[in-house]
Formats: sequence, C-alpha cells, structure tokens
Amino acid sequence: MIHREGIPFLGYTLVVILLLVIFSFFLLSRLTFVFTSFFFIILYFFFILFFRNPKRNFYEIHEKNYKKEIIISPADGKILNIQRIFENEFLKKNCICLSIFMSPFNVHVNRFPVSGKVIYVKYHPGKYMIAWRTKSSSHNEHTTTVVETNKGKKILFRQIAGFLARRITIYAKKNTMVKKGDEFGFIKFGSRVDVFLPLNSIILVKKGEKVTGGETKISIIPL
Repeated sequence: MIHREGIPFLGYTLVVILLLVIFSFFLLSRLTFVFTSFFFIILYFFFILFFRNPKRNFYEIHEKNYKKEIIISPADGKILNIQRIFENEFLKKNCICLSIFMSPFNVHVNRFPVSGKVIYVKYHPGKYMIAWRTKSSSHNEHTTTVVETNKGKKILFRQIAGFLARRITIYAKKNTMVKKGDEFGFIKFGSRVDVFLPLNSIILVKKGEKVTGGETKISIIPL
C-alpha cells in the first residue's frame, strides 16, 4: 500500500519525470537518453518504496490483566542509542531515552507505542542537522507527544527531522484516545524517533538492533 502522504507527491513527481524524459528524447543523444530515462525510473521506484505503508497489527492479548506495560517500537529503523537523560519539556525527570534512526530506505510511518489518552502534543520548528547527532533532539524541527496509558504511565515520544527530512506530519490530537500500533505521524526522507521511558523499564532491545514499527516490543514497564 502507498501511504496517503505519498499520493500527491508521487503524482506530481511522475508528471515532472515524464516531461523531463520527453525533453531528453529531443535534446540528448540516444545513449544519454537511455541512461537518463533509466535513472529517472530507478528514482521513481525509490520514491514508491519510500512511501510504502505495510499493514501492521499489534494484538494486545489480555494486557489489562498483566502487571506490566508493554511498549512497542513507534518506527522502523535501527536502535541508535539507549541512554539515561533528563526530559525537560513535559515529564521533568530522568528517563531512559531510546532513539531509533530511520534511514531513507525504512518505512517512515510512525505508530503509537502505547494505548491510552493523548495528553500533550506540540510542534517545534528548528534546524535540519544530521539525525544521529545528540543535539538534533532539541535543535532540529521536532514534535513531542505524550500518551497516558490505561495504567497511568506517561510515555513521551518525539519525531525529529534529519538532514534530508524536511517535513514532519503528526496526526495525534490532544484529549483523544489512541490504540497501540495506530499511525500518529509520518516523516519524509530520513529522520529519528525518540521514546522516553521510566527508569525502571526493562529494555528488550540493544544498540544497533533493527526494529519494526508497530510490531517489535522494545520495553516492559513493571507496575
């Protein structure tokens, strides 16, 4: 499936590529035209791949009866870092920050890591530094969302634009009930997602590990 964020982009891009191919046919040599056309075809297939939206379903099996909160990955990518850090925007306390780096080849749909009520959503304009730099968390364009779970835990997660990412889309709205695994946003062309967890969380992944948004269990929070 193609994500809705990609449909207008793919439509406009196809028109531009077709026009470029037509002009190339009349202005370039046959060999150059063939290579140019091949490049545009490969580029367009990359865009299709980037905007893919595979179906993901995380089934919460009797979680209400468990004495723990299961956190799933909000994004496809690789675990960039796991560190203790002070979260100073909303939680105002020390947390475990789990950072996921999304390359241009990853699925860029972002999904809620927990079910519950959205109690905070804020967009922050900013720079476009390389996403794996520590400073990008606060200096780059980013969004912050907090969900309070049914068990009373507040989980904060943050979309962070990277060097290539020039647009963050967020669907989360304050005071709405959300379900784990549902879409909460989309970031275009390389980026990062941070999840802030309580200090007593049991981390189920390690640095460098690949994770799948909406499927991979990244942490367990004892109650």
